[in-house]
Amino acid sequence: MNDRIAQALTKLFDRHRIVFWYDAKQELRNDFEALALPGVEKLELANNEYGVKYRILREQPGQKFLLYRQGPQPADLDNWLLDVQLSHGEFRTDQVAIWLSDLELGLEFTDMVKAYAEFFHGLKRKEDLKKLLASDDTTGQIRLKMLAVCAGCEPHMDSVMENLLQELADGRDEKIRLIVRCSLDGFLWEQMSRSYGYKSDEPGIRDFVIELFKSCYAMGTDGQVKLTGDAMVFLKRWKDSRKFEGCFETLSGECAEVLGIEQDLAKRDFRDLIELDYFRLIDQKIISDLVREVAAQTVSSGEVSLWVRQRRQGHWYHEYSHFYEALDYAAQFTYALGQVKLSMESLAEGVQRYSRVWYQLDQLYRKFIYHVRMLSQASMMSALIDHIENLYTNNYLLKLGDRFQTCVDTAFRWDATPVHRQHEFFNHWVRPFLQKDKKVCVIISDAMRYEIGEELLGLIRQEDRYSAEIEPVLSMLPSYTQLGMAALLPNKELAIADNESSTVLVDGQTSQGLNNRRKILALGVRGKTGSALTAEDFLSMPREGDDGYRSLFSSNDVVYIYHNRIDAVGDKRDSEGRVFEAVEDALGELVKIIRKLSTANATNMLVTSDHGFLYQNRPIEESDFSGVDAEGEQILFQDRRFVFGKGLVEKSSLHTFTPQQLGLVGEVEVQIPKSINRLRLKGSGSRFVHGGASLQEVVIPVLKINKKRQSDITVVEVDILRGASSVITSGQFAVTMYQAGPVTEKVQPRMLRAGIYTEAGELISDSHDLTFDLTSDNPRERELQVRFVLTHNADAANGQEVILRLEEQHAGTSHYKEYKSLRYLIRRSFTSDFDF
Repeated sequence: MNDRIAQALTKLFDRHRIVFWYDAKQELRNDFEALALPGVEKLELANNEYGVKYRILREQPGQKFLLYRQGPQPADLDNWLLDVQLSHGEFRTDQVAIWLSDLELGLEFTDMVKAYAEFFHGLKRKEDLKKLLASDDTTGQIRLKMLAVCAGCEPHMDSVMENLLQELADGRDEKIRLIVRCSLDGFLWEQMSRSYGYKSDEPGIRDFVIELFKSCYAMGTDGQVKLTGDAMVFLKRWKDSRKFEGCFETLSGECAEVLGIEQDLAKRDFRDLIELDYFRLIDQKIISDLVREVAAQTVSSGEVSLWVRQRRQGHWYHEYSHFYEALDYAAQFTYALGQVKLSMESLAEGVQRYSRVWYQLDQLYRKFIYHVRMLSQASMMSALIDHIENLYTNNYLLKLGDRFQTCVDTAFRWDATPVHRQHEFFNHWVRPFLQKDKKVCVIISDAMRYEIGEELLGLIRQEDRYSAEIEPVLSMLPSYTQLGMAALLPNKELAIADNESSTVLVDGQTSQGLNNRRKILALGVRGKTGSALTAEDFLSMPREGDDGYRSLFSSNDVVYIYHNRIDAVGDKRDSEGRVFEAVEDALGELVKIIRKLSTANATNMLVTSDHGFLYQNRPIEESDFSGVDAEGEQILFQDRRFVFGKGLVEKSSLHTFTPQQLGLVGEVEVQIPKSINRLRLKGSGSRFVHGGASLQEVVIPVLKINKKRQSDITVVEVDILRGASSVITSGQFAVTMYQAGPVTEKVQPRMLRAGIYTEAGELISDSHDLTFDLTSDNPRERELQVRFVLTHNADAANGQEVILRLEEQHAGTSHYKEYKSLRYLIRRSFTSDFDF
């Protein structure tokens, strides 16, 4: 006991020169007499108050004194030393006094500590509170910190509520029960009323969360709102918190059921819900209605893109992203199909128009199908899927195939001049680099048709310090791997082997396999050095060393890298349905390869393909198969889209080419089913095919890529548009942001955080994370309206200037710096309290 008394008194003397000790129960005299504190003189009060007062104030004004009285403190009127006591310290030995001493709190907190005795009985709670206390804390601040200790969080009301809601979502109640046991529940509900406007005859955490969702939903749907704007700000902060998002989703689902949100949504127009994301059901409602609208073509492509963009900011977007993206691509596809005219007069015109416009339809279809295949509940979109499949097959693929076939039938030779043919690739694109003593790297991605190359073009251009151009090339016919790969090597003559292997000979030498291609490349570079390897081998190579990729490029003038992701998946019956997923993987790998090449000082790169492909996602109908089988003197080889043989019999659904018409030597004839028809082939897939003469199979890309020394990437500028007034008069405030130009490959999006702040830097509104990534050339379509909700802290700024601040995250850190700002004046009347 003596040690605790000495410790408590020492702390008191750190703050006071004179300390009074009233031994009310007259049981601590021995402790007083045994006590020895350095620098402190002990005096006993026993009818000597006047003399003591004179001594401690006049005679020894710098000395520390402990004044002990055996018995209770005398009444104030009888207490000669009351003025001294009130201006100095008092040591008390009851439990409350000990707690006060331990916490280094003054006597003015006695009643508060006494009222929450249960809280202080917990040693850990008391220790946790002590860590939070500040010397200037008020009673209210201390009680809030006590709440925080019970809730196990930071001493902020929002943080207390997040933790109590987490407990509710977990089906537990230990924290709220502790708050009740410590008699802090009254203070909790008082703060809930003050912070969020929550009032109830029977308050509770579950009741609060129901009212929270109800009021915030009502705020966005013109319903009755009981809570304040601070409640909406809290809900937005809570749902956007990574730590508590699971809790938010659990309670959102429970409240949706209690509030009958599904029934309410059924009678609303989805357009009025675009900015709301409090319930998962809202996304389901929007998606369900949009599926019908897009399929019925009652909404424009631009509207759908805008709505999808707005939903990307929502809480549930990650869960429904493939639905939204599929809807966006479906609307774009429908619009694009309505704009095209599928007419041409020659092979050359067909190839050129495809590479300028028509390829976009294949690209949009691919993107649509990719996102559909990623859906967990594709049945929800079945009507739209059928609609897009019918449009793609009947209104585009078949029509385009039939019209291009007319050009094929009337062409004497397989030629689309001025479009280059595939066998000219080495002489036209590769050799000029070697003639200028420049190194070049060639990446050949199997089955990368033109529309995929065009998407790769955009991805490359987005990379800093890269320039890229694309050009269409007419592939060899038939459009299959052996012939396409051979044509991309140095060559004078190409021939299909006169046997059943379908092998292609380059200047009399077989081109099958990597080793043979290396030999042909080495012969064709004429005094230069060349090598070839697979993309897998390249990606696994170290940077340095004899077997490193830097050594490979320093010792070779031309390097061929063979990449096979698309064809490897699509050309198998069991995996052909995953070909569009393979395309996404292939694009990522190609960008990775190009980046790695640049670290080996490769500044000149070419990316091309051996052939394209046709793909229809749904099962092929009987009418899509050729009704006849190939016949002739000798059938050497047959695939789903071509036949090799001699003396082949002409048939109405098959087109026959001599090797000379195709730019080949030898005697092997080629027969191809017309338009998009397939030949039956046992054991093979039928949805992914190539080898024929459709534009999707024979128009391939050549990308010419150059790595620059200086950065060529900028970020789009954003302005705050000041409206007619610079005065804020209500609890909600809308501002229009303007993106100064469209986002392009070299002008990247800008991400900003927006909020309204006082001069002192206090946030007095909700905070918005904004992405400015609009691509429209129309300035009106690059405006973004943001609605801010003011908190009750804005009341203190009434009549003062506040700052709308746009902030940008400093790269690689969690810190923000100001990007732009605009000042406004708050001038709110009492009626603004009813804005919600």
